[in-house]
Amino acid sequence: MRPFEYARALDGPDAVARFRPGTMYLGGGTNLVDLMRLGVAEPDHLVDVSRLPFDRVEASDGGLRIGAAVRNSDLAAHPLVRERYPMLARALLAGASGQVRNMATVAGNLLQRTRCPYFQDVTKACNKRVPGSGCPAIPGDHRNHAIIGHSEACVAVHPSDMAVALAALEARVHVTGPDGDRVVPIPGLHRLPGTEPHRDTVLEPGELITTVELPSPPAGSSQYRKVRERASFAFALVSVAAVLDVGGDGTVRGCRLALGGVAHVPWRAERAERALLGAPATEEEFVRAADAELDQARPLPRNGYKVPLSRNLIVRTLRELTP
Repeated sequence: MRPFEYARALDGPDAVARFRPGTMYLGGGTNLVDLMRLGVAEPDHLVDVSRLPFDRVEASDGGLRIGAAVRNSDLAAHPLVRERYPMLARALLAGASGQVRNMATVAGNLLQRTRCPYFQDVTKACNKRVPGSGCPAIPGDHRNHAIIGHSEACVAVHPSDMAVALAALEARVHVTGPDGDRVVPIPGLHRLPGTEPHRDTVLEPGELITTVELPSPPAGSSQYRKVRERASFAFALVSVAAVLDVGGDGTVRGCRLALGGVAHVPWRAERAERALLGAPATEEEFVRAADAELDQARPLPRNGYKVPLSRNLIVRTLRELTP
C-alpha cells in the first residue's frame, strides 16, 4: 500500500471542499481498504465521511429517508425497515457476513466495485482498471459473469444485494457535489459498461451520497431470493427482488422485479413486469414473463446456466408471493 493523506470531514460541504484529483471518500472501508491492499485503488488523499451526520433512518412523507452512513446491520434491524420494507431487510442480511455488515455503510454498499478476479488482480489486463487494456474474462473465467447488458469491453457484474432491492423499490439517491445537490433514481445510478466500464455510476468527481430515499411501500407482497455457491459470505450467482400485487380476480395488478448477479447494474426486469401486468397470476404466465425478460440474454460459453437459473428463481419467487 502506497502512502496517502488522510483527513476527517466535518460535514458534507467540508467533504466536497476537500475533494481534489486523486481523492476518494472513505466510509466503512470494507471494499475500498481491500482494493488499496490489492493495489487496485491507489488514492493520494482519503476523506473520511464515516462520521458525518448521515447516520439516521427516518420516516418521511409515507416513505423512508436513510442516511448514507447508516451501517448495513443497523438498517436491516431497523423496525421501520423490517415492518414496511422486509425485502430490503432480507437483501441486507443476505450480503457478506455479520462482521462486514457491522462496518459497511449504505453509500459504500451502493458504490462497491465488482468482485471480478481479473479486476482485483493488478497483474492482469482489465478495462475497468486500465481502459483499453482488454477484458480477459471474456475468453477466460466468466462463469459468474454477466448474461445481460454486457459489452465487448466488460462482462463483470455488480455485487450488491441491497442495490437489487432498492431497484425494485424505486429508491432515489440524494447526492451533493461541487455543482450543488441533485437526486439520482435507482435504476439510473449504476451504468452498463458500454465502452467505458471504468465508470460504474453516473456520479461526477467529488459527488457524495448523503441520503437514500424510499417512496411509500408498494402494494402487494415482496421477497428477496439469492442463489449462491455457499450458504453465507458469498456473492449472488443470481438473485431476485420481487413485489407482486394480485387482485381479487386472480390477475396481476402490479409487479416489480429486479435481478442481481446477471448484469453490470442491478437489473430491473421491465419486460417481465409488462408481460405480467393484467395477466393471470399463474405459473404459466410467470414462465412466459421470465422468458420475455431473458430473451435478451447473451450468455458466454460457461455461464449459460444463469439463464435457466434466473427463470426458475423468478418463477419460484412469484409463485411464493401468489395468494
